[in-house]
Amino acid sequence: MKKSLIALAVLGVAGVAHAQSSVTLYGIVDVGVIKDKDAATELSSGLLSTSRLGFKGSEDLGGGLSAVFKLEGSLAVDTGTSDALKFNRESYVGLAGGFGEIRFGKIWTAYDDIAWNVNPVFDSAFSPAVVRPSLSFDGNPNNGIKYVSPEFGGFSGALSTNLREGGTTRSTAFQVSYAGGPATAGVAYQIDKDGVDETKYTTVNGTYDFGAAKLLAGYGRTAEGSVKATDLSIGADVPLGAVTLSAGYVQTKVDGFSERLRSFGLGATYDLSKRTALYAGARKVNDATVDLGIAAETTYGLGIKHSF
Repeated sequence: MKKSLIALAVLGVAGVAHAQSSVTLYGIVDVGVIKDKDAATELSSGLLSTSRLGFKGSEDLGGGLSAVFKLEGSLAVDTGTSDALKFNRESYVGLAGGFGEIRFGKIWTAYDDIAWNVNPVFDSAFSPAVVRPSLSFDGNPNNGIKYVSPEFGGFSGALSTNLREGGTTRSTAFQVSYAGGPATAGVAYQIDKDGVDETKYTTVNGTYDFGAAKLLAGYGRTAEGSVKATDLSIGADVPLGAVTLSAGYVQTKVDGFSERLRSFGLGATYDLSKRTALYAGARKVNDATVDLGIAAETTYGLGIKHSF
């Protein structure tokens, strides 16, 4: 009888230990048709959101401490090829507790945490944010170390850097953000150094949800040597039942040039369920003599996105 009770107790402990660990499989499958007026029509993956496959999990180590991990890679739905098993988006392991969370591996930088939050038109292929030089930073360098603070009254922050193994670029960043009620705000800074040159990125952004519409606004400043540029972004999302409409405008001015590079975007999503949506959008980039490596274009398309 004692042996039976002991066996049951051991099984019970094993069951509790198992319950304290969790692993989640998740992903996005997104594909659509896109057309540029000067190019052929294409079937392309990730127009609304980057298609991806990932695994994430945690283990309760006791005493308020947990082990955490994440492995995530991109998918090309149009061709069936995948970088998912290469985990080219994120791959890290770390520890989390009352002190916050520390991660080691290939990690999105602290700047990346908030840099994309206010991109109009769902931060999609139709977003006018394509002309923002403040978004050209190294977003997920290899050999990274990142600390994420706990939240204090709606405020939180993060610090990140990476080791320059093999002479790669070192990206050092921090961010402070706020989320409370209908408002969010954030400021972030990153320096990318490749051993010869360095580029400095600054962004300040915020959103406010009025219920009938959510407004988004962002400011960016980029400096690479003597070349400096400022970008401004505004946008709005309007929910109408299962439909959400989005519009935005972005402009960039390079110091020493009077002309501005401008882009406009429009988009809409229609939710078929909590996980599946249809979408359509268009973007126009105006011609400008300022050379940021972005040509004038008019792009439009539609597609479908499923999350799991």
